[in-house]
Amino acid sequence: MLTRKGGYLSPRSDNASPASRHLEEEGYAVLRGVLSPEEVAALHTELTDVYATTPADLRNARLSADEREDFRYEMFNRSALAQQTIGHPRILQVIEPLLGEDCHIIANTCWRNPPRSKNQHGGGFWHIDAGPHIPREAGIPWDDRIPYPVFAIGAHIYVQDCGLESGPTGVIPRSHKSGQFPPSDRVMDVDLDYDGRRVEPMIAKAGDVALFVSDVWHRRLPAGPDDQGRFFLQAHYGRRDLAQRVRTTTTVSHVDEPAKSRIGSAREAKLLGLHAPFFYDG
Repeated sequence: MLTRKGGYLSPRSDNASPASRHLEEEGYAVLRGVLSPEEVAALHTELTDVYATTPADLRNARLSADEREDFRYEMFNRSALAQQTIGHPRILQVIEPLLGEDCHIIANTCWRNPPRSKNQHGGGFWHIDAGPHIPREAGIPWDDRIPYPVFAIGAHIYVQDCGLESGPTGVIPRSHKSGQFPPSDRVMDVDLDYDGRRVEPMIAKAGDVALFVSDVWHRRLPAGPDDQGRFFLQAHYGRRDLAQRVRTTTTVSHVDEPAKSRIGSAREAKLLGLHAPFFYDG
């Protein structure tokens, strides 16, 4: 746990919530009933309106036109209720002891996955969203005397129930402490484990919020025959040191046109901050 003192991050001495501690130790937490039924209904309506009035973003060119319809980006710019919801006190109360009181939104995407037999995208394989932030060789355990640092946290704010039949997000507890990404030969293996721990499905009701550390191994679990689809507002919160990724760097960057015209290589473009879309960007 940490706090910002005089501009620097320091260990936090006051007690944090059990959810914060579970998120730090296990890599995930589910907050129940964050939104009331009335708040869920209003947010559901407003998010649905965004899909109706805003065309699908073309930032992920490898997706089919049909599957691009699942996503809408930079949601706090498109929905007042989305903007309000991602700042909900119950969410901030849990994440600020891990990221700092000046943490900010680095990505804000809405997901509306209809029942579909196969997805090109949708997180349906074991992955991490960033990092590992402290990569190390396998077999080197983390010293639990040192709280594992958290740099980014994802949140799924559900406006529709997501039971096991709908392919909820599954996490492998404590895998964020591995310093590893999921083994490439087992990315589709639902029986993957880390240090004897196997997948924990984050089953949610509308109004619940599922939180997970960016380094934790996670995926969408396979949906069943009674799949109802998924509908949630996703927000990623990062430490102040992490740049926002709400818009791609082709749209928003710090590079003026004269400097851009002088770029002579792909490496120089990246050096100046012009990156191809990656995790968080789309």
